[in-house]
Amino acid sequence: MKKYYLLSLVTASLIGATCIQCTSPKQKSGENSLPQKSELFATLPDCCPTPDGMAVAPNGDLILACPNFADITQPACLMRITKDGKITKWLDVPVLEETGWASPMGIAFNEEGDLFICDNQGWSGAEKAKNKGRVLCLKFDNGQLKETITVASGMEHPNGLRIRNGKLYVTQSSLSQIKDPSGLLVSGVYCFDMNDRDVVVTNTSEDKNLITTVITKNPEVQYGLDGIVFNEAGDLFVGNFGDGAVHRIKMDAEGKVVSNDVWAQDTTQLRTTDGMCIDDKGNIWVADFSANAVARIDKDGKIQRIAQSPDCDGSDGGLDQPGEPIVWNGQVIVSCFDLVTGPDKVNTKHDKPFTLAKLSLEEKE
Repeated sequence: MKKYYLLSLVTASLIGATCIQCTSPKQKSGENSLPQKSELFATLPDCCPTPDGMAVAPNGDLILACPNFADITQPACLMRITKDGKITKWLDVPVLEETGWASPMGIAFNEEGDLFICDNQGWSGAEKAKNKGRVLCLKFDNGQLKETITVASGMEHPNGLRIRNGKLYVTQSSLSQIKDPSGLLVSGVYCFDMNDRDVVVTNTSEDKNLITTVITKNPEVQYGLDGIVFNEAGDLFVGNFGDGAVHRIKMDAEGKVVSNDVWAQDTTQLRTTDGMCIDDKGNIWVADFSANAVARIDKDGKIQRIAQSPDCDGSDGGLDQPGEPIVWNGQVIVSCFDLVTGPDKVNTKHDKPFTLAKLSLEEKE
């Protein structure tokens, strides 16, 4: 069995290697007969070569997390995009002293305007960053960072993050210390209180904050839980990347998981599940990282591929390895990660420009 592996940031920066490589038969990408063709939303400056997670700020601006795995000479940062299209760097994410860098991926604001960040140090594959992932809380005063709080540390691979009823729900894409008899990858969901401080995670089944786990059954793409959303009813949906599946997790009034089942899966329409968002109608939009595509899942769990691009540089609005979608100002904005290559990936290299694409929420006539 071939498992995914992570390369060091230094190697990726110096020789353009990938940071994650999965193996499975290469599939061709095409745009024929799909409902939409993505369009260019924004070209990003050089300080944001690897755009990833997004969140809408309290004032309505779009905030973009840039872990910058493609160029570690660029500090990991947060970008601000206003409704009139102005793009500026908001701030550099506070680094972990032990490693000297930060790796912001999933982000979310609470009602008070605090920003929570998945600092996925382990994505780099560097030995010094092993099990050094953090969940951070950034507090602001008039838009200026005034305090950085470590909610949790010691995490192997924190990735996606959502907030509900005062709780933080975080996907961990890999829990390698938890061994399944099958030998397949285990990943899971952690839950923290927004007021938690300095929780030390062990990445084992002994962690009280670990509320549920899944196994990635596809032996060729061993990469686990990634995207995460809640619907209005309070059901939690998480994407199992390697299986191209979305699990629905139901919890009782105390937050205890009562069920965790595959809710939607159709690899002809959705091959890998990266970042996810949900629209006002309850449709879940999913970035298909490996296929350069975006799919939409309706409330009944039916998956439809909405748009797909061939290998491209994103300059014409193509989906250049989409990492995460978000609904913003009546459209779907998609970050183009554009870094990872491998036999199952449409993407073949990292290149300029660094872009965000856009799709329509509604089908075009």
